[in-house]
Amino acid sequence: MSFQAYIDNIKAKTGKTPEDFEIIARRKGLLEPGVKTGQIVEWLKKDFGLGHGHAMAIVVTLQRVKGVTLSRDERLEKHFSGKKAVWRETYQALMASVNKFGGDVSASPTNTYISILRGGKKFAIAAITSGRFDVGIKLKGAKPTRRFEEAGEWNSMVTHRVTIADSKGIDSELLKWLRQAYEKAHD
Repeated sequence: MSFQAYIDNIKAKTGKTPEDFEIIARRKGLLEPGVKTGQIVEWLKKDFGLGHGHAMAIVVTLQRVKGVTLSRDERLEKHFSGKKAVWRETYQALMASVNKFGGDVSASPTNTYISILRGGKKFAIAAITSGRFDVGIKLKGAKPTRRFEEAGEWNSMVTHRVTIADSKGIDSELLKWLRQAYEKAHD
């Protein structure tokens, strides 16, 4: 789904444009320095019934208003700051493998995870904390296994999650699931 499609769906559901959300957010103090993305997402879900992806689309428009837009490289660097730096090599190994799927693979960091895209369409994510590295995979209809578990409430943008302990976890099994998701992202 394109960014504009998200905005159009939000307007159809709520009757509000990004500008309307900006006015309301400003009144509520949600555009002030120090307001976390999670606070804004929670407000949008609670008050307007938006799902996570649609709420994040509004967050992006509000960040542009706040002037907080970071470059892609700055957003990526935030994912490996502090104790999370131990995962940089694992992420680089993951992306080196996934990039072999085709020249249309790219990564787009958000505040909470790194989207892995095929021609702009998300097929996986990398979510990094100081204690874990999770790969979310968008593969509807695939049966979960012990390792390839359902994403559940962990992240609604993907269907499955695989936790990896180090770069050795980027094995043929994980790459098979990622390739399947990559292939489906073209459909």
